[in-house]
Amino acid sequence: MALTTPPAPPDRPAVPGGETAPVRPVPGWRRSLRPYLLIVPALLLTGGILYPFGLGLYYTLFDFAASKPRPDLVGVENYRRILSQSSFWESARVTVLYAVGAAAVETVLGVSVALLLHRASRVGRVLEKILILPLMIAPVIAAIMWKLMLQPSVGVVNHLLEPVGLGGVQWTDTPAGALLSSIAVDVWVYTPFVAVLALAGLRSLPVSPFEAAAVDGAGWWFTFRRLTLPMLWPYVLVAVIFRFMDSLKVFDIIYALTEGGPGDSTVVLQIRAYLEAIRFQRYSFGISYMIVLWAVVYLVTMVLVRYLGRIQNRAAEVPK
Repeated sequence: MALTTPPAPPDRPAVPGGETAPVRPVPGWRRSLRPYLLIVPALLLTGGILYPFGLGLYYTLFDFAASKPRPDLVGVENYRRILSQSSFWESARVTVLYAVGAAAVETVLGVSVALLLHRASRVGRVLEKILILPLMIAPVIAAIMWKLMLQPSVGVVNHLLEPVGLGGVQWTDTPAGALLSSIAVDVWVYTPFVAVLALAGLRSLPVSPFEAAAVDGAGWWFTFRRLTLPMLWPYVLVAVIFRFMDSLKVFDIIYALTEGGPGDSTVVLQIRAYLEAIRFQRYSFGISYMIVLWAVVYLVTMVLVRYLGRIQNRAAEVPK
């Protein structure tokens, strides 16, 4: 059978005698330019993110407002006014209470639900599918739904509590009740997120340490405290970081449920910025609130991410 000669590469054309033409060297300027061309998309994406942020930061140095068509340069005066207002510190207190309360309850409940669903059973598989239903509902819709359910006279919650003598509770008419009701709605919406993340972590853990513990006769609590929780902690911490960041930036749930009331008792920093920028039309002042909130979220996130890195290094036994 006659053999056929494969075609030569286009940059090395065949020449008479079976030899190939020498490879044409790539010009040095093209080799130098190639890495910069590869990072152009990343630079465009970074610029698209940073430009609006930088523009917003620039606006905070003026006094843009609906009542002032010609804004003046005021420097850091907006930030000085914010930090000197008692309403800012009250909003910051409410924001931290909300974020810590919601993240803590969601973490405990989410991990508990994941531990229950980790036991393989037909009921558990059905519950996994039901569990994610709240995540499919927009938070503002969930808040409106719960607002109707918590109505003192016609709400279904008070109706269910009447047999045990707890009917007629004014759920959102007191400062403490409004804050706790808002946290409860947040827990209802986002606990499935923590549970799903913890369940994925449980199913990725190695089996051999648990088999060895069972052979040694270790109890459930010892196994959970010394094996499950340390190995699951990186997944739990990721869930805590996401939920704490989102809770610090909450707006939709609280505004749909209480509109910041009664009074200013549930006015978190996001709602305070909305009131200043949209309702009172003090645009630069409202943006300054958001920049302050961004700084707080950034610092808290950096601390949690560094702690997560140390936990992951410790779990993987990577020398520091």
